[in-house]
Amino acid sequence: MSGMNLSRRQMLAAFAAAGLSPAFYQSAALAQGGKTLRVRSYADIQNLDPAFRKGAPEDDVMRNIFVGLADMTPGDTWKWRLDGAAKLEQVDPTHIDFTLMDGLSWTDGHGPVTADDVKFSFERMIDPKLDSPYKGDWEVLDHVEVKDDKSGTIVLKAPFPPLWNVGLVFGSGKIVSRKAVEAVGGRFDTKPPAQSGRYVLKEWQPKQRVVLARNPDWKGEAPYFDEIHVIPIEDAKTAELGLEAGDIDYTWLEASSIPRFKKTPPKGGKLAVKPSLAYVWLGMNVEAAPFDKPEVRHAVQQAIDVPSVLEAAYFGAAEPATGIIAPGLIGHREKNIYSYNPDAARELLKKAGMDSGFECTLAILNTTEFASAAQAVQANLAELGITVTIQQHDSGTFWSLGDEKSGDSWKKLQLIINRFSMQPDPSFATDWFTPEQIGVWNWERWNSPEFGELNKKAKIEPDTQKRNEMYVRMQDLMEESGAYVFLTHGAVGVGYSDKIEPALMPNGNPIFHGFKASA
Repeated sequence: MSGMNLSRRQMLAAFAAAGLSPAFYQSAALAQGGKTLRVRSYADIQNLDPAFRKGAPEDDVMRNIFVGLADMTPGDTWKWRLDGAAKLEQVDPTHIDFTLMDGLSWTDGHGPVTADDVKFSFERMIDPKLDSPYKGDWEVLDHVEVKDDKSGTIVLKAPFPPLWNVGLVFGSGKIVSRKAVEAVGGRFDTKPPAQSGRYVLKEWQPKQRVVLARNPDWKGEAPYFDEIHVIPIEDAKTAELGLEAGDIDYTWLEASSIPRFKKTPPKGGKLAVKPSLAYVWLGMNVEAAPFDKPEVRHAVQQAIDVPSVLEAAYFGAAEPATGIIAPGLIGHREKNIYSYNPDAARELLKKAGMDSGFECTLAILNTTEFASAAQAVQANLAELGITVTIQQHDSGTFWSLGDEKSGDSWKKLQLIINRFSMQPDPSFATDWFTPEQIGVWNWERWNSPEFGELNKKAKIEPDTQKRNEMYVRMQDLMEESGAYVFLTHGAVGVGYSDKIEPALMPNGNPIFHGFKASA
């Protein structure tokens, strides 16, 4: 830790305790001899198909091995820039013309990137047969009209404000090869059949590292690093040790570590603090007894002292949330409907016939931050006679718990503490709680037709004030259901080596191909 003289042996012991194999140490050693960037991801990749990615760890890798028409610009302001397009112009509210840059090509002999690949990539996102969980990012797409090999027009059914902040610039906007993807059956997982980005996937050792190597066929501006080693380290504290030991160059910090890093930065390290868009909440499976009773859910809502939970998990570095939409975005709420009231919680349990208490489980991702939050929740609920068993899971297991296609674990879920990454449009917060997402990302299995309809209407509403009111109402519905306790948006601290200059979005998300050596 900062201010501690930990030996290399002590550091290696800490990494070994975290389950990191010699591949990690080899990655660190390789960096001494070439231009290799070593970065930490909070989870391993599970699926690199843009239509079926699991979350930010895949987005971070896909941004390097695929191109989109546009991408986000590093810096403190949310704005887009051209990526694989030489030209991208919204000619009217429902038509966007594009022209691909010269020299884009696929690996593995699949030829040039074409406008037909763009058509295939975007239209497959809304293909009902494919049933992508991210179809909402392109919800109003009608079709893509191909003009010639390099140009075409995106045709929308209606104006779509989220497109420029979500659909085009993140994972759902990545272009895949029609020829290559159709040859492997229409979808893929961790083995992309063709790549077109600044880097290519050279190697993947599950739970150890992803190795990205420069794409020799890339014709745009060359990235600085020869290789990028993405190392999955689930526990942020362990990653911080790696940064302080000089074994990794970049990591997200646990929010509780931000004050310490501000006061005493590690030798050879720097700190960047960014506003967070992500959201953390406690959810309840409304189909699982006793949480199928609204009174029980509302009792739990009012039994949890959110500030004390945040103090335990974040040491005062994170503020309570008023919903799933962060300050500064359309739809942010000013206050919650319910607050900490243990006496009211006891009355609700009595009304539900549960005043003698009950036993339940709380599923969490296996990190120090979530374990601390879970223990605080456990203590709060114990005051009402509710005995909570905390179930910790590694990332591979946790992110499949509520997915019906991954098994039967969703049937056993009761309480969950979860965190979703976010993009700079409120639709990317609300999309996952619709009726259509039950058994996919809606692990609370809350079914509100009103919420679903508002979600669709808000995406295409051109009036900002009306759109704001819709998203506020949607969060009211979530809280009124009793299935959600909004905890925090967290705080984003990024620790990095003073030998590099990171390329970060306004919320701290990395653009690895933009990292370079410090001046």
